[in-house]
Amino acid sequence: MASRSRIFEYFVVCGMGPEIRTLEGDSKGYLGTDVMYAPSLLEQFPPTDHSLYPPPPPQLPTCVLPGGVRFYASGYDSNDVSAFPRSYPIVLTEGDGSKIYVSCIAFRDPVCEDIAEAYHIPANSFADKCICLVSRLPSFGVLRDALEELFILCFSPSGSSRQLWDIIAFLVLNVPFPTPGRDRVLFSIESCLLSVETPPKEGLPHADISFQPLVQCLDVDNLLRLFTAVLLERRILLRSNKYTLLTLVSEAICHLIYPFRWQHVYIPLLFFSGVDYIDAPTPYMMGLHSAVDTFGLTMDGVVVVDLEYNRITTSEEIPAIPEPEYTTLRNEIIKLLHPKVVEIDQLKVNLGGMLGGSKSWGEENDTELRLIFLKFFASLLGGYRNFIEITASHVFNTQAFLKKRSRATNQPPDPMFSQFLDSQGFMDYLERCINAEDGSINLLDKLQDAIGRGQNPSTILPSSLSEPEIITISDPDIGSAGSGSKYCYDRFPSAVRTEEQEDRRKAVLAAASGALDYSGKPILSSPSLLMGKDSKAESLSPRERAAERERMVLDIKVKLQGLWLRLLKLGTTEDPLSSFEYGTILALIESDAEGIGGSGFVECIREHINSGWQCRLTEEQFIAVKELLKTAINRAISRNDMPTVREALEVSAQMYRKDSNNVSDYVQRHLVSLSIWDELRFWEGYFEYLMERSSNKLANYVTLVTAQLIIIASHMAGLGLPDIEAWYIIETIAEKNNVGYKQFINLRGLLSHIQQLRVGYWGISSGKVTSASPYGLPSPRSHEAADDGQQPAEASGVGRSWVQSMFSRDITSRTNSFSRVRKWTSDSSSAAANESVKNSATPRKPDLPPAGQRKVQSSVRIIRGHTGAITALHCVTQREVWDLVGDREDAGLFISGSTDCTVKVWDPSFRGSELRATLKGHTRPIRAINSDRGKVVSGSDDQSVIVWDKQTFQILEELKGHDAQVSSVKMLSGERVLTASHDGTVKMWDVRTDTCVATVGRCLGAVLCMEYDDSTGILAAAGRDAVANVWDIRASRQVHKLLGHTKWIRSIRMVKDTILTGSDDWTARMWSASRGTCDAVLACHAGPVLCVEYSPLDRGIITGSADGLIRFWEKEEGGIRCVKNVTIHSAPILSINAGEHWLGIGAGDNSMSLFHRPQERLGSFSSTGSKSPGWQLYRTPQRTVAMVRCVASDLDRKRICSGGRNGLLRIWEATINI
Repeated sequence: MASRSRIFEYFVVCGMGPEIRTLEGDSKGYLGTDVMYAPSLLEQFPPTDHSLYPPPPPQLPTCVLPGGVRFYASGYDSNDVSAFPRSYPIVLTEGDGSKIYVSCIAFRDPVCEDIAEAYHIPANSFADKCICLVSRLPSFGVLRDALEELFILCFSPSGSSRQLWDIIAFLVLNVPFPTPGRDRVLFSIESCLLSVETPPKEGLPHADISFQPLVQCLDVDNLLRLFTAVLLERRILLRSNKYTLLTLVSEAICHLIYPFRWQHVYIPLLFFSGVDYIDAPTPYMMGLHSAVDTFGLTMDGVVVVDLEYNRITTSEEIPAIPEPEYTTLRNEIIKLLHPKVVEIDQLKVNLGGMLGGSKSWGEENDTELRLIFLKFFASLLGGYRNFIEITASHVFNTQAFLKKRSRATNQPPDPMFSQFLDSQGFMDYLERCINAEDGSINLLDKLQDAIGRGQNPSTILPSSLSEPEIITISDPDIGSAGSGSKYCYDRFPSAVRTEEQEDRRKAVLAAASGALDYSGKPILSSPSLLMGKDSKAESLSPRERAAERERMVLDIKVKLQGLWLRLLKLGTTEDPLSSFEYGTILALIESDAEGIGGSGFVECIREHINSGWQCRLTEEQFIAVKELLKTAINRAISRNDMPTVREALEVSAQMYRKDSNNVSDYVQRHLVSLSIWDELRFWEGYFEYLMERSSNKLANYVTLVTAQLIIIASHMAGLGLPDIEAWYIIETIAEKNNVGYKQFINLRGLLSHIQQLRVGYWGISSGKVTSASPYGLPSPRSHEAADDGQQPAEASGVGRSWVQSMFSRDITSRTNSFSRVRKWTSDSSSAAANESVKNSATPRKPDLPPAGQRKVQSSVRIIRGHTGAITALHCVTQREVWDLVGDREDAGLFISGSTDCTVKVWDPSFRGSELRATLKGHTRPIRAINSDRGKVVSGSDDQSVIVWDKQTFQILEELKGHDAQVSSVKMLSGERVLTASHDGTVKMWDVRTDTCVATVGRCLGAVLCMEYDDSTGILAAAGRDAVANVWDIRASRQVHKLLGHTKWIRSIRMVKDTILTGSDDWTARMWSASRGTCDAVLACHAGPVLCVEYSPLDRGIITGSADGLIRFWEKEEGGIRCVKNVTIHSAPILSINAGEHWLGIGAGDNSMSLFHRPQERLGSFSSTGSKSPGWQLYRTPQRTVAMVRCVASDLDRKRICSGGRNGLLRIWEATINI
C-alpha cells in the first residue's frame, strides 16, 4: 500500500505571514483594517523536501483567499453572518492542463503575538486564515468532509485525543488512492468514519459534484446559451456572490461538453486583484465574485453569466444550436427538470402518483443529464468517423462533413456547427481518438453504435455487478497518547518549526520592526529576500538546478517568440500598447531574475530579422517595440548584461516605420535617453566584441580597427549622440589601438559627415530629451509627441497579471517581480517620473508651489462607509447646498455610489461624522450620480434611475425604461432628468409624472458620456460606436454626427459652440456644434484620452490620458498648440475639473494635484497677443496606497475627493497646513 498514490497530496495553511504587504504589493506593513493584504503560505504538510509530489503552486495562497487577508477587531460572532467560517472548493490548472482540486475553509483566527508586536497591530486582533486539502482526485465530497472534520476537531470544546498535526500527518500520509471501480477506502478522523471510491474508467469521467446548482441558477434557454458559448470557446465570465457556486457551475459545464475538453484558460474562482485578466483576448472561463467591480474594463465579446439573476449578457451574438438537435435537447432537459409539466396529460390516468411528493435531485439525475448531452453530440456528429483523414494539412475533412449534413437536413451549413468543427476542443478530441490504443476514451462512438442498434443509451455505462473491495485505514496510535488526554485549541495551531525556520521568522519580524539583532547575526535588508532562501532551488542538486533553469529559459523563449509574432499580426484597428501580447512581453522582460526575458526578446527579434523579415513597423507597433526595447536594455544594464545591450543596439538600427512624409524613422533614434550610451566602457566593450566577431581577421590591423570604429560611429549617429561626445569616445578607442594620424582625419571627417546627414534628416537634436511636436495637426512627425521617458501607465496591467499563472513552478526569487501589478519599473521611466513637469515645446522649470518653492504637507482624510468599490462620485457646488445649511465657508457635499448598491451623501465640514445619509434603493452597482438644488439622481447597473429628495433623502421616483446599465444621468431645469445607457439610448424623464417624455437620441453602441446645454437645448452623447452625436432636443431632431474617431469615445465636454471629445484612439478632437466640423485633432498622447476639459478664462483645453500625462493646449494662429506637458502623475488621469482660477486633477493611483492661475497677473495682459501666464502647480498631497475608480473636485473649497476600489473615500483639503 505504501507504493500507491495518496488522495491527499498536501495539507496547507494560508493567511497572514511574518511579512505583511498590501494586495497590490506596493506597500509593506500594517495600514489598518480597511486594507486588503496579500496572503502567504504559512504551513504545509508534508514539507516539499519530504514529499513525492510537486510542491503546491506558488499562486495557491492568492487563489484560496481571493479577496486577500483583512484584519478584524473580533473573531467569530454568531450575530454576524460575515464572521462565519466559509467552506468552498477551488480548482487550479497546471501548465500541462492537469487540475489540482482544493477544498478550503476560511475563518478568522487570532493574529500571532510576535507579528502583532512587530507591526504594532492592536492587541486581540483577528485576521483571515484558510486551511486547505490539496488533491489530484476530483472527489469534492470527501475533501470537504475530511477538512470540515479537522476544523470541527480543532475548535471542539471536547478536544481531540491526539495533537491536531499528528492527525493531519496520518491522514495525508496513509489514505491511498482507490482503484477506479474496484476499491472503497474507509478511514476515520477521530470518531468520524469517511469513505471514498471512484467509478470505472470505462464510464463517464469522475465528477463528484451535483449538477443541481447549474440547473437551478439558469433556466433551460440560458443553460443552452452557456453550453453553446463553451463549445464555441468564447470568453466566459461567471458572476456570483458564492465561491462554491462559481466552482460547481464551472466544473458542471465542463463535464457536460464531454467527450470534449475545455482547452483554454480555466480559473473557476478568480482572485480579486486579478480582475484585469478579464481583458485578455484569448478564450477563457473564469468565475468572479459579484462584489468585484469590472467597470472600466473593455468586456467586448465577453459572455457574462450572472448566476444570481439568471442572466447572460454579451456584445457578440451566440449562434443557436442547429435544428433538429436543439429542440430535442431542450425537450429532454425540460422532461428531466420538470416531469410534472411534461407529463401533465397523464393526470387522468395516474392522479395519485402525479400529486405525490417529488423525489429530490440525486446522482441518477446527474448521470441522466450527462447522457442527454452525450446523446446530443451523438446526433450532431453522426457519421463523423468516416471523415477522419490524416493528411499533412488536416485530420478531418470538415467541408465534406458539412456538405453531408446539409444534404441530410436540407439546410445550408449552420454557423454554430461550422465554428464548433473549427474549435480546438474538437481537434483535440480527434487527436485523442487517433492516438488512442483502445476505445476506452471514446464513449461517444459506443453511444452512436448503441443508438444505431436500437439499444438503451445507458447500456454503454459499465454496470457495478460486484461490490467493491473494502480497504480500511486505521490509525494504530489512537488511544496511545495517554489515558483520557485531550487537546483543545483557541486558534488553529502552528506546526512545529525547525530551528532554521524559527530563526528566519525572527529575522523577518526584526527587520520589519526595525529592531537590531544584537546576537551578531546579520539581518537581511529585505524580508522578501530572506524568505526567498527557503525555496525549491535550495533542495535541488546543481544538475537539477541547471536542468530547471534550462527548462525555464526554453519556456520563456518559446512564449516570447509566439507573442512577438502575434504582436506584429495585430490589425490596424487594434492597439498594441493595450494588447495582451505587449503587456505579457513587458511583464516577462521585467519579472525574471536571470534576465532571460530581456535577452530572449532581443534574440527573437534577431531571429525574425535573420529569417527574412523586412523590419517595417506600423505607427503603433513602432511605439510598442521602442518601449519594450527600452525596458529590456534597462534590465540588462542593471544586471551588467552587456551582450543583450549590444544586441538590442544592433536590432534597433534595423527596425523602422514610415512617417506621414514617407520618411523612415528608426527605433534606434528613440533610445538616446538611456544613460548607457554616455559610458566609455560600453563602447570599448562593443569595440572588442566587433573585433572578435570580424570575419576578415587577415586584413591589415589598422584597417580592421577603422572598420569597427566606423560601425560604432554609425550607431552613435543613429542614436543621435552629440558630435563632441561621440568623437571623444571614438578618439579614445582609436588612440588605445594605435590608429595613425591619417586614419584619425578620415574618422573625424566620416563622423562629421554622418552627423550632418542626421541633422539634415531629422533636425538638430536637443540633447537627451526628444521634444514632442507641440501642435495638434498637421505635423509630419506628430507621433514623436509621446515622451520617450514616459510609458502608458496601464499598458501591461493585463499581461503582467497573466504572467503570474504562466509558470506554475517557479523559484521564490521571481515572485516579487511578478506581483508588482500596474507598476512600471524600467530605469528610464523611473527617471522620468522624478521630474515634476516637462514642457513639450521648450525646456522650462518645473512648476512648484509659489510660496518659497517649498513642498507643504497637506491634509488627506480617509472616510469609511461603503463596503464595495466606489464607482461614482459627484461634487455638489456651493450654490446647490446654500438652501440647506446656509452660506458657510465649507458647505460643499460629495455624493458617492458603490458596488454595495448604496448612495451616500457626505459633508466634509463635519470632521469625524461626515456621513449625512445613506440612500438605499438600487439592487446593482451605482454608475452615475448628479444633483440640483433639491434632488439627487442616480443610475445603476439594475437599469433603473432613482430620484431622491435632497432634504429628506427619501425616494421621490424610480424611473424604469432602459434595457441595459445606466451610464450617465443629469438633472435639468423644470423637474426633468436626462439619462444615457449602454442600450444606446438617451431618454428624458418628467419627475413629476414618473414617465419617459421622449427617447431624445439613439446611438449604435453603448453611450459612455453625454453633455447637455440647458440654455440652448443642445445634447451631445458618445460612446462605443466612436461617433459623437448632437441633437437639438427642443427641435426634436438630430443635428450632426461627428465622425473622426476610430475607437471608443470616453469623455465629452461642451461649452457653448465648442465640443471636446477624448477617445481610445489616443486623440482628442475639438468640434463646432453649429457647423458639425472638426476644428482640431489633438494627437500627442500615448494612450486613451480619458478626460477632456475646457478652461473658460483663456479658452484653453486640458487633456488627460491613460499614459499619465496632462497636456495643456492653447489656440494660436494656424492651429492649437500644446504649451505644457505635466508628468507628475504616473497612472491614468480620471478627472480634470477647471474653474476660472483653479484646476483639480485626480489619477487612478490616488495621486491628486491642484493648479492655480494667479489672478493678479491676468489684468496685465493686453489683447494684442500677450501670452497667458498659464496654470501653475499649486500643491499635490502625499500619495496614499489605493486603486482609484473615480475622482471629483470641489474647487470652491480646494478639495479633491477620490473613491477607491476598497470602498474608501479620500478627501484632500489643499488649504490645510499652509
